[in-house]
Formats: sequence, C-alpha cells, structure tokens
Amino acid sequence: MTPTGTHSSPAPPAVAVAPEVRRALDAGHPVVALETAVLTHGLPRTPMARPCELAAWDPALPANLALSLLLDATVRAAGAVPATVGMLDGTLHVGLDRAQLERLGRDERARKLSTRDLGAAAVQRASGGTTVAATLAACAVAGIRVFSTGGIGGVHRHWTERPDVSADLAALARTPVAVVSAGAKSILDLPATVEALDALGVPVVGLGTRAFPRFFSRGDEALGVSCTAADAREAAAICAAHWQFAPAGGVLVANPPPERWAIPNAEVEATIAAAMLDAVREGVRGAAVTPFLLDRVQRATGGRTVAANVSVLEGNARAGAEIARALPARA
Repeated sequence: MTPTGTHSSPAPPAVAVAPEVRRALDAGHPVVALETAVLTHGLPRTPMARPCELAAWDPALPANLALSLLLDATVRAAGAVPATVGMLDGTLHVGLDRAQLERLGRDERARKLSTRDLGAAAVQRASGGTTVAATLAACAVAGIRVFSTGGIGGVHRHWTERPDVSADLAALARTPVAVVSAGAKSILDLPATVEALDALGVPVVGLGTRAFPRFFSRGDEALGVSCTAADAREAAAICAAHWQFAPAGGVLVANPPPERWAIPNAEVEATIAAAMLDAVREGVRGAAVTPFLLDRVQRATGGRTVAANVSVLEGNARAGAEIARALPARA
C-alpha cells in the first residue's frame, strides 16, 4: 500500500553522470564542472548581439543558450571535458548535452536550485538550474575537483539587520573542489564575505592578483587574498597541497575579470549604493532584492555589466580547464 502523499511510480535516478564525463574521470583526465543557474535565471531567452567580441558566441541563438555553449566550447578548447550540471525531471545530470541545455534553457518554469532544493526537486520531478552550492553537491557525488563559475554568493549587505548569507560559503567549506570565480558578486558585502571565507578555513588563491576581485571589477589591495599564484599550474599545486592538510575543504581561486571589460570599483559601488536606496524607497525586500539590484546596475552601466559578466565566465572556464589539466591525477 502506498503511503498517503507519496508517488506510486518509481523515483528517477538521483544523479546521472554523462558517459563522456565518467570516462574522463575514470581515466584521470581533466574535467571542469559548470553551473546552470546562469542558463535558467541569468541571461535572457532571446538572441543577443555578440558581447566581448567573442567569435564563439552565436548571436542567432537565445543568449542563455549561446553562453552555455560558449563555456562548453571554451573548456574543450583548453583541453578539459566540460560537465555542465542541471536537473531534468528530477534527475541531477552531471554533463548536459546540447539538446538538454536547449530544453532547460527554454523552460520558463525551471527552478533555481541550491543544495537545500535538490531533494524536493528530485521527488517532485522538477527541472532547474544549479547554483554554486548545488553544483558543488554534484561535484562531490561525481568526484570532480574543479568548478568554474562567475562569482560566488556570500554575505549580503546589511546582514547585521537581516542575516542573509549564501549557502555557497558553507558548501565551499565542506567540498574539496577548486572553485574558479571572479571573487564574489559585487552587490554583496565583500569585506564580510572575505572574513567569512577566512572563518570557514577556505583559502582564497588570487590567480595573478593580490586583490580580491569584485566580479565586475578587478578590486584593489584594500581587500586582499590569502595568497597569490603566478599561473594556473601554481594554483593547481596550491590546491593539491591544501587537500593534503584539509582533504574535506574547498579552495576559492579568484580570477579577476579581463581588464578591458572590467568596470571601475568606484563606479560599481556608486551604482549599487543608488540602487539600494531605490530598493528601500520601493519596498523591495527578501529574495527580490538581488535581481532588483542587478537589473538597476545593468541599466545604470548601459549594459556594460553583461559584457563584464560574459567575459568573466569565459575567462574562468578557460582558467578552470588549465587548473584541471595541471592537477595531479590523484589530487
């Protein structure tokens, strides 16, 4: 007899690792995980002119799909196997092919999935894009050591009034993965985020920089990193050594945005400050604050944040592949 409130049909497999990804992992070849929250809740589902002069961008495709395909191609061109993570009908896929990316990118009901949401989405056979935290959960299950994203979540501004800390930080602290990002999202309280990473024991390795990047901006040395790696090879060596001492913890590899597309710190900060005042005046609260701020910053910068965002993701995908290639096979 089926208990009340449960489904009688068999549950879908919880995690499905694509054959290409599994072969690469089994053979010790480099693999880089990619998230899909940017596909489902990032760029629009309509075509967009080529940003950042990237030849691999297809302006005829919906922008969200064009970006996912660009990141896939970037990882491959740099000598690694991409493992794009996303949930389809309750199964968490580690390695999505183009047809699956198209389907997820078109789905306007797709959920934004953090770690806490995966169980419910699996039982309810939902589809969704994975955040940094949820993608790290997939990395842990599959055994992937490198994950490239844009910017991690962290401690939100005014956290002393309303505690709001992203699950990304705790997930990074407990998952032995090198997360390549342009620091953390600019709309966060970045000094508090860096302090939280320190308290959690997460090393922040600046890739050719002593400054903690601020996603759209390259940052300055007023907010620094734990150590600096000259290149991807040294960053990989630091990660491998860290896992000898702390085998269960992650490493944040902070890769600044390309200088050509970065937006100056002062401009970003002034824009965010104005947007936050607008949010207060308009009564925007809770989960609605982040998309509100991002939209206002994009408008105020004349869309330059989109070019910065895409350049960050493309650069981090390449850096992630280079780090994955340099990691010892048993790191």
